[in-house]
This record gives sequence, C-alpha cells and structure tokens, in this order.
Amino acid sequence: MPPSRSSRPTQRDIAELAGVSITTVSHVVNGTRAVAPETRAAVLAAVEQTGYTGDAIARSLVTGGTRSIGVAISLLANPYFAVLMQAIEREAAAADYTVLLADTHDTVTTEQDTVRALRSRRVDGLLLTPAPGDGTVIGELVSLGMPTVLLDRLTTRTDVDQVGAENIQSTSALTEHLGSRGHRRIGLVAGAPGLATSEERTLGYRLGLGRSGLAWNPDLVACGHSARDGGAAALRELLALPEPPTAVVVANDAMMVGVLHEAQRRGLRIGSDLALAGYDDAEWADLVDPPLTTMAQPVEEIGRQAVRLLLGRIADPDRTPETIRLPPALRHRASCGC
Repeated sequence: MPPSRSSRPTQRDIAELAGVSITTVSHVVNGTRAVAPETRAAVLAAVEQTGYTGDAIARSLVTGGTRSIGVAISLLANPYFAVLMQAIEREAAAADYTVLLADTHDTVTTEQDTVRALRSRRVDGLLLTPAPGDGTVIGELVSLGMPTVLLDRLTTRTDVDQVGAENIQSTSALTEHLGSRGHRRIGLVAGAPGLATSEERTLGYRLGLGRSGLAWNPDLVACGHSARDGGAAALRELLALPEPPTAVVVANDAMMVGVLHEAQRRGLRIGSDLALAGYDDAEWADLVDPPLTTMAQPVEEIGRQAVRLLLGRIADPDRTPETIRLPPALRHRASCGC
C-alpha cells in the first residue's frame, strides 16, 4: 500500500509498491544504471502515485551536484525581469536543471547575503547581476571557484564569464539618429552612477555627439538614477537650462516613465516639442502616443546565453572565461519626430 499523506514516502515505499528492490529504485531515480523499460515504468508509476521527491541535498553528497543554479538579481532594477527569468528557466529546464531565485535589492550588502544563501543551498553555479559598487562578491566567487556568469552589467574583469547587451555603439546610434534629424542640443538622462551600463551608455552618447559633429556639453547630461522619479527630475533639470535640449536620449525605461510624465505635466508634445529616444523597449513602448523610438535589448537571448555559459563552466571549470555582448535592435517609431 502507498504511504499515508502524513508520512514522507521513501525509496522503500517505492520498491514495495513497484515490486522491485530498493537498489533498483535508486538506479531509476538517480539515473546511475540502465534498468529494463518495464521495470523503469513500474518504478516511475510508483513515484507518481506516492509523490516521492527524494532528497536533493543527500543526492548531491553522492553525485557532487544538485542540478540547480542560483540567480541573484535585483527585481526592482530590472523591468524586463519576467522575460529574462522565463528564458533562464526554459534553458535550464531543457538541461534538467532547476532555478533558485534571490533578490539582491541592488545593494552590495544584500547581494552578499543572497549569494551566500544560494551557495548554502549547494547550487552548482550562479547567475549574478552585480550591484553598484560590487567587486568583493565577484572576487569571492572567483576565488572559491564557484561557476559564475555575470548578467547585464558587465565588468572589465577577464576571470569570469559575462553576457549582456552592447551599450556603447547602440546608444551612439540613438544619438546620431537624433542628430540626423537636425537637433543640435541633445540631452541625456543618464542612469545611476557606478553602474557599468550607465557608464557605457554615457560613453555611447558622447561618441554619438562626436559622430554628429556636436560638442560634448556636461550641462546637457542629467542623472536620473535609473528610476522613474529620477527621470522626471532629470528632465526638469534639462528643461531649466537657458537653452534647453530639443531632443533627449533616456538611458532606460524606468527613467523614461518619469520623463513622459514630466513632459505631459508641462503640456509638451513628444516628437514635435521634444524628441525622445530610449533604451530597453518595454512592452508598452509601442502603446504610448506617440510610440517610442528605442533600442531593444535581446533579453531572451541574454538569458539563454547566460545559462549556456554557466553550464559550460560547470562542465569544464578550467576553460577560458568568455564575455559575450549581444547587439540591441533599433525600434524606429515616432517619438523621435520621424
């Protein structure tokens, strides 16, 4: 008879129900030896009937792995989080890995705690979006030999795998596009200081100015701190200049929300009174009026590539670390005045 719901089923229960030995059950659930198809089917039917799950941690002591990966990421700071996680989970599931998620809140202290918590769960590897000012956590993971892939925010390190979007040339292209429309004063709402993505997109903006024959003017750059309210405050700062910009590049969608609200509050017509170009391409970008011209990050491919890099590192700890930068795609719409 199957065990009562109040007890936790064991391999002995499975063996009795399927009419096989405990050793045979162990071989089936752990995949340690080939078993006759009819015997395997009987064991799996008993597993299904009893709801047996086994003990992943106990198995890990024998096999050396839990077939699980940890994801440490700031949920608030990543508006494309749902799409990214779906891609990560699909790719991991295809390789028979489970995913454990932890929110870093985008602070180094919390990041350190969440990473150590994931390690205590004996995950086989980690996907990490570094918090601003991070260095200690990444260094600790590398020194421990923990298979790790950095997501989205890439560093200059060469001793760890990384995957994210290309930021410099893509932001340059947005700036150049506005310049080609005749704008001579192009502003930037920049992301939070200390983030690699913020620095790279600011560098891309400067590069785009130069390619458009325009001089760099620090007055035309306002920090939006990668947040909605910061975006609104940054636009107010830019529009308060004696010669305000006629076009603005906004470095992420969270800040773009604030920029749009501030522009609406002032009665500005996007595309005519003020041209806008953004970065990220949230799902609502083509639903606002006018639709937003943006650079769309290849979020799903970033998730897939990150898992592949991590599984490759788990399988071969000594291979040379890779940095993969994936090009965003321009979504050319009407907010830029075209």
